[in-house]
Amino acid sequence: MTAIKHALQRDIFTPNDERLLSIVNVCKAGKKKRNCFLCATVTTERPVQVNVVKVKKSDKGDFYKRQTAWVLRDLAVVDAKDAIKENPEFDLHFEKVYKWVASSIAEKNTFISCIWKLNQRYIRKKIDFINVSSQLLEESVPSGENQNVAGGDEEVVDEYQELNAREEQDIEIMMEGCEYAISNAEAFADKLSRELQVLDGANIHSIMASEKQVNILMKLLDEALKEVDQIEVKLSSYEEMLQSVKEQMDQISESNHLIHLSNTNNLKLLSEIEFLVNHMDLAKGHIKALHEGDLSSSRGIEACTNAADALLQCMSVTLQPGHEMLHAVKQQQQRFSDLREQFARRLASHLNNVFVQQGHDQSSTLAQHSIELTLPNHHPFHRDLLRYAKLMEWLKNTDYGKYEGLTTNYMDYLSRLYDREIKDFFEVAKIKMTGATKEGKKFATLPRKESAVKQETESLHGSSGKLTGSTSSLNKLSVQSSGNRRSQSSSLLDMGNMSASDLDVADRTKFDKIFEQVLSELEPLCLAEQDFISKFFKLQQNLSIPGTPMSDAEEVDGGTLSRAHNTGGLQSMSSENHMIRQMMIKIFRCVEPELNHLIALGDKIDSFNSLYMLVKMSHHVWTAQNVDPTSFLSTTLGNVLVTVKRNFDKCISNQIKQMEDVKISKKSKVGILPFVSEFEEFAALAESIFRNAERRGDLDKAYLKLIRGVFTNVEKVANESQKTPRDVVMMENFHHIFATLSRLKISCLEAEKKEAKQKYTDHLQSYVIYSLGQPLEKLNHFFEGVEARVAQGVREEEVSYQLAFNKQELRKVIKEYPGKEVKKGLDNLYKKVDKHLCEEENLLQVVWHSMQDEFIRQYKHFEGLIARCYPGSGITMEFTIQDILDYFSSIAQSH
Repeated sequence: MTAIKHALQRDIFTPNDERLLSIVNVCKAGKKKRNCFLCATVTTERPVQVNVVKVKKSDKGDFYKRQTAWVLRDLAVVDAKDAIKENPEFDLHFEKVYKWVASSIAEKNTFISCIWKLNQRYIRKKIDFINVSSQLLEESVPSGENQNVAGGDEEVVDEYQELNAREEQDIEIMMEGCEYAISNAEAFADKLSRELQVLDGANIHSIMASEKQVNILMKLLDEALKEVDQIEVKLSSYEEMLQSVKEQMDQISESNHLIHLSNTNNLKLLSEIEFLVNHMDLAKGHIKALHEGDLSSSRGIEACTNAADALLQCMSVTLQPGHEMLHAVKQQQQRFSDLREQFARRLASHLNNVFVQQGHDQSSTLAQHSIELTLPNHHPFHRDLLRYAKLMEWLKNTDYGKYEGLTTNYMDYLSRLYDREIKDFFEVAKIKMTGATKEGKKFATLPRKESAVKQETESLHGSSGKLTGSTSSLNKLSVQSSGNRRSQSSSLLDMGNMSASDLDVADRTKFDKIFEQVLSELEPLCLAEQDFISKFFKLQQNLSIPGTPMSDAEEVDGGTLSRAHNTGGLQSMSSENHMIRQMMIKIFRCVEPELNHLIALGDKIDSFNSLYMLVKMSHHVWTAQNVDPTSFLSTTLGNVLVTVKRNFDKCISNQIKQMEDVKISKKSKVGILPFVSEFEEFAALAESIFRNAERRGDLDKAYLKLIRGVFTNVEKVANESQKTPRDVVMMENFHHIFATLSRLKISCLEAEKKEAKQKYTDHLQSYVIYSLGQPLEKLNHFFEGVEARVAQGVREEEVSYQLAFNKQELRKVIKEYPGKEVKKGLDNLYKKVDKHLCEEENLLQVVWHSMQDEFIRQYKHFEGLIARCYPGSGITMEFTIQDILDYFSSIAQSH
């Protein structure tokens, strides 16, 4: 190990001006790697820097190289693993933990001891030595050696030490005196000994020469000691004199302290008394206002409000510990409690009277508003009550029981008032919808049988068998059912004389306006009441983020506020916001049922009213959600919107069912099917209603359901048709559908429009081909046989040699179709097509033109076959293309 140490010092550390002090042979713990050396070094230049260097043997040779160096100042912990048992493992904690295993325990201990000594010598940093034996941490430095720390000489921590420059110089001078010829070491040593003795003698003589000066110094010291004794005697006398003064000053200081303590206590007592007087004294004017203040006038309300606030401040003052034990404080607190109780009782009684009086005042105006479709205005009532808002806040903070009682009473009185107003309002709306008047209701006076007829008529509204759900058929039914009582049903006869479309448009427009007016009247009423409740009862409205679910199943039973969380797991609202909604539900408990009844009536009058209601209700729900998504109005309208959406879906389902139930006559031609025309009417109406509507998606879904039902049932009817060919039914109806979709430009039905056009084109072509096969039937059969022979492999020019298809047979067939016969056949064909097609779609000329094109195509095809299969025969048809054009034109003009 010594040889390695000298080699490392020479090769690695000396070039870097470092001295190697300790070395240990180690390897990394837990890994099979080559060994390396950890070296403790110090720099030779000042300031001294202590390093821990990792040296590893090079892979390419036997020399060593410096791999990693750490500054000892960065070392935090040295962990020897076990202070009792011998263990070669140890850890060094620098910026991270390095785990080592030493080759021998002695080297490990020597290295750790050296680290400790270097830290004590140069760094003096707190390095934690864990699990290290205390013997290793005791610095054993010989006292006889020259190791003066103050002088800066370096500590000898190893057996080897190089000569410094001065020592080398002295040895060289001494060697020069011997002329570098030391042949006899003993003679040289004797010489050195003699010179040392001469030096020692010189030192002794020098010491003896200085003895006189030492005696003089000792005499001076004795005189100085005598002077010190005299000074001590004087100081003792002074101290005795000052002792009595000190006692007197202590007594004066204690007396001043007691005086200061007394003044401090008096000031504190005065401060406490002033605090109690200033904060717990209520002015006489406030007491009088609480006892006798006029709660009917604005000035009296303001005085009572100021007095109540002052009382609340006196009662809310924070007392110091011990104040409650004072008799005066207890008496004042009891006085304040009595004042609060008396005023709270007086305020609650007055407000209850105001609530009752308001109910009577509003009831007197109901007759006036019942004539017009408007709701009474509660703004004056709200304005008068808002003067008490601050007093309600005071009552809420001081006596919550009376505050809650006032809340319950307000809900009871106002709920009864709003019930009367809203029910009368909806009754007027229903009367206006049905076109009757309160005085003109005749259901009770009509004979029992006639009432039954009227009820039957009403039950048929919206489901009369027509897809449109209009009321025209119902009017006719009513007229027929009461034909023997014409004098009692003249109004129904007048309605029956109107056109169905005019009647439907007028009724629906009227219903739409009434329904919009109902919602427009309800919305400001509910918002104003909710805003008043928030301000008057001092309830904070917590507005939620738009887009949250609308309904949260809530109930009010007998005036008790309760809430049931819905299954969606919504976060609970604040108690005040919840209380506002519960109060609104109790006050306007009849709004949702009345709206549902009105919607049911509108749907009963005409099922298409659900379209108007869906658009209007969606708009009002959207508006309410933008204001407050969790408000009573938003929740109620959202619930009603669900009902309207169900009615709309039911209307669509009923229309599809009516399509499926359509039966056609077996004796007359089909024409345009009723549900196809009625889909056109529905689409036109829906487009006018849903223009710029919020719920356009619902209509698009309904369109897709209806159009698929129309397509399916058109094919069904076409398959069942006996009088009219299937292709004609398909062609006419899909042409009508295509024309309707092209005119209305419904974006979600673009694919269906293309499909309708394709079906119309396909069935037009099919009908034309099928019909043209009859006028030239034998000629068709002949050339079909020719094409069959060619398909079997017979060459075209050899077909004329076939017995059944020779030139004579061809001429015979052609002679059977002269121009006159062809024109006659085409005329019969035109008459037949005219019988098949309906007049309302006006497709006759389109079909006739297509037949002309197809006939010319067949003619050219026959001419081509004659030219290829009978070349040079000179055989031609009895008529030309120009003749065909003339035939078709003259036939069309003649009819």
